[in-house]
Amino acid sequence: MPLALLALAIGAFGIGTTEFVIMGLLPEVAGDFGVSIPTAGFLVTGYALGVMFGAPLMTVLGTKVSRKRMLMLLMGLFIVGNLLSAVAPAFSVMLIGRVVASLAHGAFFGIGSVVAADLVAPDKKAGAIAMMFTGLTVANVVGVPLGTLIGQSVGWRVTFAGVAVLGVIGLAGIAKLVPDMPRPEGVRLRHELAAFKNVQVLLAMAMTVLGFGGVFAAITYIAPMMTNVAGFAEGSVTWLLVLFGLGMVGGNLVGGRFADRALMPMLYVSLGALAVVLALFTLTAHNKIAAAVTITLIGALGFATVPPLQKRVLDQAHGAPTLASAVNIGAFNLGNALSAWLGGLVIAAGLGYTAPNWVGAVLAAAALVLAVLSAALERRTDASDTTDDVGLVVAGAEPAKSTKSVAQKAAVQH
Repeated sequence: MPLALLALAIGAFGIGTTEFVIMGLLPEVAGDFGVSIPTAGFLVTGYALGVMFGAPLMTVLGTKVSRKRMLMLLMGLFIVGNLLSAVAPAFSVMLIGRVVASLAHGAFFGIGSVVAADLVAPDKKAGAIAMMFTGLTVANVVGVPLGTLIGQSVGWRVTFAGVAVLGVIGLAGIAKLVPDMPRPEGVRLRHELAAFKNVQVLLAMAMTVLGFGGVFAAITYIAPMMTNVAGFAEGSVTWLLVLFGLGMVGGNLVGGRFADRALMPMLYVSLGALAVVLALFTLTAHNKIAAAVTITLIGALGFATVPPLQKRVLDQAHGAPTLASAVNIGAFNLGNALSAWLGGLVIAAGLGYTAPNWVGAVLAAAALVLAVLSAALERRTDASDTTDDVGLVVAGAEPAKSTKSVAQKAAVQH
């Protein structure tokens, strides 16, 4: 794998750390600014909304800039946002800093996925995307626990200053290691927008929302579930989340490896197994050892879907995948927000702390249904194209090249 992927992974590590570390530092931040915990929670909500809206916005703004330069600009925005959070004199200023940092998130992973895929041979694209996302998964194992410890021991401002330093390292790595890869000639914003007319692109994004949403339906409420149902002490939640992060690392690498060999079968297996494990979590949550194992499996199976889904979007968007890739990152956050809301509804309805696991299982199963539907539609389209070509040959005419093949050849040439 090219060293440029290391630079992208470092940037991803910093972004993953700043996204999730705030959850462990909410009490400290709320105390310093004199606001309630629910009010401090807007730092999480604001970031998620920034990712959703920032992904397409920043990608569109960067349509006339080379991908390397855009990645550098995004890391610069990420650094500014975290520095603003670190020195914020008031809660409102910190909220602005969080939103500024979040604007870089979706576009960085979206454009970074395209760059990572272009750095390697066609049969290694999903593995390259997974390598970049490894930075995000490792952040949950190392960056978030360490950042939480530093924030609780020395001060949360030090944590965000440290994340800004990670951004500087990532920026330097991108400037040094990522080759200058100009945007393909002839690809304009209208070409990027045209990708959303492809039903396969929309189906892949829907799978992203539902599949990873299933994971967050359970993980969002992991603390009350493990303390009230499994009987863990509050201090044990941190290492349970580390197990979840380790599962994410492993699942991401396995998903990337097998998606290059058989993408749709990989999605069938990971989404199907995820639905089963989430359903079983309603039972295993009552036993400490079984719960710990299940949490690890949820992390592994959930993130095993990320490289294949991201590659699916790149493949189906053909020669203009950048905007679709970035929007798919926003789809992950939409799934997180949707599933957390649904999980809260079933708890509020009095169904217990394990009820969100059923929500997650249903969401994952729905994603599996969409995957099967997507493959069936693709087979029908391919069969129709083949039938049309055969008919033309019989009639003595030369088969016309399909739009898909023309776009793929144009992408290869560029």
